[in-house]
Amino acid sequence: MEGLRVVIMGKNFDLRLVSLVVRARESAEQVLIVDLGSTDDTIELAKKVDCEVISHDGDLSAPSLARVLLEMEEFESTLLVDVNKSFRLRDLPLLVNRARENWDVHMAFQVDKEEGVNPQEVIYESATVTHLAASRFGLEALSEASPNSSPIDLPSELKVRVIPSKVPPVIQQRESLATASKFAQLFYWMIESKHPLLLFGIPGTILFIIGFKLSGNALGNFNEWNQSTVGFGLAVIAVTLIGLFSMMVGIILYIMGKQVGNIQAQYDDWPKTE
Repeated sequence: MEGLRVVIMGKNFDLRLVSLVVRARESAEQVLIVDLGSTDDTIELAKKVDCEVISHDGDLSAPSLARVLLEMEEFESTLLVDVNKSFRLRDLPLLVNRARENWDVHMAFQVDKEEGVNPQEVIYESATVTHLAASRFGLEALSEASPNSSPIDLPSELKVRVIPSKVPPVIQQRESLATASKFAQLFYWMIESKHPLLLFGIPGTILFIIGFKLSGNALGNFNEWNQSTVGFGLAVIAVTLIGLFSMMVGIILYIMGKQVGNIQAQYDDWPKTE
């Protein structure tokens, strides 16, 4: 039997799949995907990174999962990781270390009960396995267990450790600026992309309006022209012209960007830019 095998279980985690597989391959001899019915690009991405995918739509209790793992190629130890909302990539090295320790069964349960419950007495079918690290003998003993039993019923000669996995609290998230409205999404995109209409158009429009208002209201109230009024008048004219020039630059850069994009789209081998 070979060393360590990492089995990644979950569904609809295509955005995290590649990083999980790459990190797992740094420590394991084999990495597999147990798909629970994904509807996104999880399976396609797994094939692109040359990772075997096994579909599973049955029971997710610990004995049932142990039987699924036993049907695979024999390995000295196996680590099953459930990719849920609370799982973080930084947790993977710690779980790998647990799988390399001298445990026959090391697993964590997620239960929707109050604190203080002994995890070794939790019934298999009423808990969700967040990770399971087991040797070949541990998997065989776990596969023979009943879904209505608990880890405390495993044979006494096995080294077993069960730890609780807390359910992440449900926090009502405030709506971010990027998803608040269509206008907010457009504004956020303009900031991230350094859009010329934002960098030049909006400041230019503001300066032009200010200069135009001042030229009509303030300059018309001067009774005589002296050094101060002439300086103020020139400043107003400069603000107006700078605003007008900025608006023209923003529009010109926007049109030029569109034209460059159209030219690049005509050539398949043109280097893509983010």
